[in-house]
Amino acid sequence: MFESVDIQEAIKRSILVDKCARDFYRLGSMHMNDERAKKTFELLASEKEEHAKRFYDIYEGTDIPDFEAFMAVDPKTDLDWLNDKEKALMKDMDERHALELAMDKSQILVKSLRDIANKIADSQVKSVFLKNADAAQQHYQLVESEYAHLMGMVHETDIDTYVRE
Repeated sequence: MFESVDIQEAIKRSILVDKCARDFYRLGSMHMNDERAKKTFELLASEKEEHAKRFYDIYEGTDIPDFEAFMAVDPKTDLDWLNDKEKALMKDMDERHALELAMDKSQILVKSLRDIANKIADSQVKSVFLKNADAAQQHYQLVESEYAHLMGMVHETDIDTYVRE
């Protein structure tokens, strides 16, 4: 399936993946009652949109003529990223649970993108999927860091502070 994808198709799929993730976080924020959890998901949605824009800027296809219009299209309500169980749980989510869900989704995305990359022979196409996986991994690390901070845990990004004290 992905073995015959060319570089522009790989970039387009990366745009779509980031839009799907953005839509997930946006829908999630609409289902949450906890204000901090809602703000967290709104921030994550914004980050995913920025990432999609970076891919869009290098996309040479003509089937996505306007980024803003493309991103404004209402998300599918049957997204694989957001199942009925998660929608029901989101109503009672606090910030901690929202971050946990975001970490789970990010890990799944990283694994999926790396699995796809491993099946691709073309090095340029493989590189697009690996770059997207790396970006998703960085996204996971940011969420994980915020989670550690929220939980009062020492995170690797704080290690210099604690070692020096």
